[in-house]
Amino acid sequence: MPDGQDSRAAPRRRDMPRKAALPEGTPSLWEQPAESGRRLRAIRRTVSVVLWTLACIPVQSVLVRLPGGGKRRFARFYHRVACRLIGLRLRVVGAPAPDHPTLFLSNHSSWLDIPVLGATLEAAFVSKAEVGEWPVVRTVARLGRTVFVSRSRGRTGDEARAMRDRLREGGSLILFPEGTSNDGTRVLPFRSSFLAVADAATRVQPVSVVYDRVGGLPAGRRDRPDYAWYGDMEIGSHFWRLVHRPPAQVTVLLHPPVDPKEFPNRKVLSAAVERVVGEGAAQLRQNRPATPLAIPMR
Repeated sequence: MPDGQDSRAAPRRRDMPRKAALPEGTPSLWEQPAESGRRLRAIRRTVSVVLWTLACIPVQSVLVRLPGGGKRRFARFYHRVACRLIGLRLRVVGAPAPDHPTLFLSNHSSWLDIPVLGATLEAAFVSKAEVGEWPVVRTVARLGRTVFVSRSRGRTGDEARAMRDRLREGGSLILFPEGTSNDGTRVLPFRSSFLAVADAATRVQPVSVVYDRVGGLPAGRRDRPDYAWYGDMEIGSHFWRLVHRPPAQVTVLLHPPVDPKEFPNRKVLSAAVERVVGEGAAQLRQNRPATPLAIPMR
């Protein structure tokens, strides 16, 4: 031992107090700031979209009572800002059909498809009747002139008539022919019965929607459940989990429109649109260049 140094001056390692163990699941010191940042981001996004919605409701309430396309343009503006506020960057490839009325047919993986397509297209949605019972959402849906369908056999005729009337008035519609949402990894078979009103439209346009980038990187299979909403998921908890996530990109691929009268029946039309929508979605999931796909005419 060096001269002048007392061996008692420095405690032996086994005599030093041990650091108390953190309870299982507690973030470490360097993880806590990141977790705090995510929570603040989630709160900021939630408050922003709620305030934006509350500010827009009275404006749209007036516009829906006035003639002209102001209500459709304002609805699109509302959805575009809402997407930005919740951290979604919108990329659109292709162009919507210039003809009215158009029946847009899209794949469906989440409630997020509503603001995404609402920000892209000047059209009303066809939605299941349960949406008309959700707090706040029902108000936004009604102000967007959503056509609600129960899909019960007893009301099929009345609901088809309501959709036809909307198309004959010159208003375009957005329809999800899968009939339900899914986990975002595939496109479910289209139900041709949903296309019974296609003959009332001037054009039918296939649309593929995929949430394809997260935090600037390509989205993988494990990322998609954070954006997909299906099964018995609750919309409130899904929204809260979503707003914690880094900014994401969603791509809307608009394929060339077709004249529904050029197809012999709705089953042929449904199969052709399903194939194009599925192939377009596969392009985006596989991070290939997004290219609108024409429906082969028979």
